[in-house]
Amino acid sequence: MTVRTILLSSMLAVAAVSGAAAQEAAAAKGLNVELNALAGSQKGCLFTFVAENGFAQNISKVSFEFVIFNDKGTVERLALLDFRDLPAGKSKVRQFDVPGIKCETVKNLLINDAPVCEGEGLDKGRCMDGIVTSSKASAGLEG
Repeated sequence: MTVRTILLSSMLAVAAVSGAAAQEAAAAKGLNVELNALAGSQKGCLFTFVAENGFAQNISKVSFEFVIFNDKGTVERLALLDFRDLPAGKSKVRQFDVPGIKCETVKNLLINDAPVCEGEGLDKGRCMDGIVTSSKASAGLEG
């Protein structure tokens, strides 16, 4: 290997690490929503989410429209879930008991929209910008 090849390889490695760090920083400046658990309830299925506000501003009120897909891959239900307030730089756990749904048939959720996204200095559509989703439950979550 020549010195030139070694230098080029080093520069590419640094650029890749810098790019990954920039992506992580960008993701931290939005909302992170994790589907943490699904549990059967008397009504149906209890959905547990962990939501983290990476914005510099507090969110005074946010609601998400979720599409719940069943084990056949078809839409089971649309649900508007009110996550209430999310303080800047903090995580909150939110639970929703969705009636008439069996947890074992829930295969995927999609955050379709955030029709309510309010906070001082926060644009209405900002809650969906760069939203990062993940799941620790048996069902997936997409944004």
